[in-house]
Order: sequence, then structure tokens, then C-alpha cells
Amino acid sequence: MYKVFVNQSLIVISSQIPFGSKINIYSLKELSIEEIVTKAKKHNKIFLYHSKPKKLLSLFLKKIKVIKAGGGIVKNSLNQILFIYRRKKWDLPKGKMEINESIDQTAIREVSEETGVKELEIINLNAITYHIFKNDEKFFLKETTWYNMKANNISNLVPEENEGITKVVWKNKEDILNKKNIYPNIKLLLDV
Repeated sequence: MYKVFVNQSLIVISSQIPFGSKINIYSLKELSIEEIVTKAKKHNKIFLYHSKPKKLLSLFLKKIKVIKAGGGIVKNSLNQILFIYRRKKWDLPKGKMEINESIDQTAIREVSEETGVKELEIINLNAITYHIFKNDEKFFLKETTWYNMKANNISNLVPEENEGITKVVWKNKEDILNKKNIYPNIKLLLDV
């Protein structure tokens, strides 16, 4: 099963048919990406079904261009998490992978650029999230690899303003999860 977000809407790609009322199930093979996005926005949550679990992601990825990104769930010695504030939403630092860069290098570089934090250390892989966005009338899937990180130096927080980031703060997870202006995929990452 995979969860793909389109803003506040959720697309669940699964090889199991869920039970219940008011469930919107569609064949993964039969819909275009435009139809998938339209149905997700209309119903807020849809299920895309295919009987073979190993083909779920590959079938979906044939429909849309993938942009790879890396990011971090960075904690300090007080167990606070590093958050950014961009476009009136709380988020975690992340960004697109550059040519000849590994995904873990991307995550370290992007966290540092967006927040000003240096001396970052990757602890382990946390998760991979997916969300669809539109640019120049085309849909793209951002596949973000998230790492648990620790910051050895927590001073000099500097928001990357040219990326629209207006704040960088250390906060307890609960302080941010209680806010309404946080992306669902970020809540999913932190609510584990």
C-alpha cells in the first residue's frame, strides 16, 4: 500500500479492497493521472486498486514524472524538531536532488540550505512520502526520502527566504501537530 497526497486529499494505492460505505475505488490501470487527481480532489480520499502488490508503484509511476527529493526530521539535544514555515504552512526542510548527488547528500544539503543548521548527522531512514503537484499545467510526483537526523550545532537558524521560508524554529512535535496549518504527509511522518 502507498499513500500519495494531493494537497489535503489522499490517494491510497493498494492491492486490497477496503470494506465500508462511501469508499471510492478505481482501477489503477484505467485512469489517467488527470482523472486520478480530479477524483481525489472531489472525494478527498480515493483508492486505486491493482491485484498484484509488486506492480502497484511501477504502474502508478508510468503515469507521472517523478521528482526525487530528500529531507530531514532533525532533532536537537532537547528532543525538539526543526520546522520551517513556508506559504503559511508548517513543514520540514527538504528539497530536490541535484545531478550526481545521492539522496542522503541531498537531504543534508537541503536541510542546511533551508535552515542554516550545520553539523547535521543522519541517524537512519525514516520513510518515503509521495505527493502530487502541478507546474506549467503538468503533474509531477515528488518522492521525498526522509531521514532522522541530529543537529550538533543548533544556533544560527537562518530561513532561506528565496525559497519562501519565513521562519525556522525548534519545536516540540506536539506543538506543531496541534496546528491546522501543517501538511497531511508531515503529520503522517511525525505521528508515528
